Amino acid sequence: MDILIVDGYNIIGDWPELRTLKNKDLAAARDRLIEKMAEYQAYSGYRVIVVFDAQYVKGTEKKLSNHKVEVIFTRTNETADERIEKLAISLNNRKTQIHVATSDFTEQWAIFGQGALRKSARELLIEMESVEKKIEKKVKKIQQTGPSSRIPLSQEVAEIFEKWRRGER
Repeated sequence: MDILIVDGYNIIGDWPELRTLKNKDLAAARDRLIEKMAEYQAYSGYRVIVVFDAQYVKGTEKKLSNHKVEVIFTRTNETADERIEKLAISLNNRKTQIHVATSDFTEQWAIFGQGALRKSARELLIEMESVEKKIEKKVKKIQQTGPSSRIPLSQEVAEIFEKWRRGER
């Protein structure tokens, strides 16, 4: 199993679209990152965990699940880096490959020590753009070919059903 742990505010601060959005509405930038990671999760099959520092969100530690993406807001006085390191240690085993998305150089070295692989914010952005293009291609292909039937139908039977659907005889 592959797990992608994302340093939320690090990615928001690095991706142009999210950085611009953050300057207007930080919560909207967080939501947009989670939406993008949901697309990534659905396409790649990775388990995706997004970690945000508590410094921008008042209250205690929170764990949410949004679009099959796990979202963690750290405890007060706990950084995202500290939580990511703990996650990398606790989730690491022979059957699991941990990937950490961050451009924080210190964090990258710390996670190397835990056996995790790193993705810079830029690498994740490039990969995300590729995923979005592939999803867009699939959607266009489905739109061009029309919806598929769950059971194979001859052209003649499909035309009869289409006439019935339109109320024609």
